[in-house]
Amino acid sequence: MTTTTRSRVVAITGGARGIGFHTAQELIRCGHQVAIGDIDEIKLKSAAEDLGVEVAVRLDVTDPKSISAFLDATEDALGPIDVLINNAGVMPTGHVHQEPDEVTRRQVEINVLGVIFGTKLALQRMLPRRRGHIINTASLAGELPVPGLATYCGTKFAVIGFTEAARLEYRKSGVRLSTVRPTFTNTELVSGTSGAKGMRNAEPQEIARATAALIERPQPYVRVTRAAGSMVAAMKFVPEKIATRLGAILGTDTVFLDRVDTAARHAYLERVSRS
Repeated sequence: MTTTTRSRVVAITGGARGIGFHTAQELIRCGHQVAIGDIDEIKLKSAAEDLGVEVAVRLDVTDPKSISAFLDATEDALGPIDVLINNAGVMPTGHVHQEPDEVTRRQVEINVLGVIFGTKLALQRMLPRRRGHIINTASLAGELPVPGLATYCGTKFAVIGFTEAARLEYRKSGVRLSTVRPTFTNTELVSGTSGAKGMRNAEPQEIARATAALIERPQPYVRVTRAAGSMVAAMKFVPEKIATRLGAILGTDTVFLDRVDTAARHAYLERVSRS
């Protein structure tokens, strides 16, 4: 259990569902003041009621003005933001050559630009106070490539690289930057997929607890789950031929290609394309 030393003001993007919602729930349980933003207004309203939060703002992370409005609303209601969690993200699957250009663009805009815009805007508020913490949700797919998720992997590699460079840039500023790197997690993002053989998916509550712990004990990054994180770290030292063979054994070379239930993913992909 995470023990909160003091209450913090935390703003979470993509907070109406999945990892974002469960993170909000965990942080509220820990005694923090939480604001959520999400592009889905209907889901946002129900999430706000379920969580009992005062600040729930329609948010388009691809638009810096929308992010600024979300941060303004948070600070107007709750006070200066101590923690921004850039959590919003999308994960279409499939072969690169078949991916529509608009789907590619959407992933880059939400997963990369949304994080960069959010980080910049939070820094502008936190740096004069010489305190704050920006937590960017990446993925273990940002460390270990996965067939069928080429664009998604590219965006998460970008999030890790961006955050690490910014962390070093502002290491003496009083503002901390971190990444949370989940394995595939049982939310809508993985609907219609079966996961790797012998490796369980994480539950969103696990990512939430890891994020809460990261707020209390800041570090550059945290991998979740421990088993998946250890495997990803170890794979960096495995020769390519062996890594490829292991991928075939675990099924990671087909889990997001040939083994996808497209019907089960239809609703998620429709929602992503409309957002």
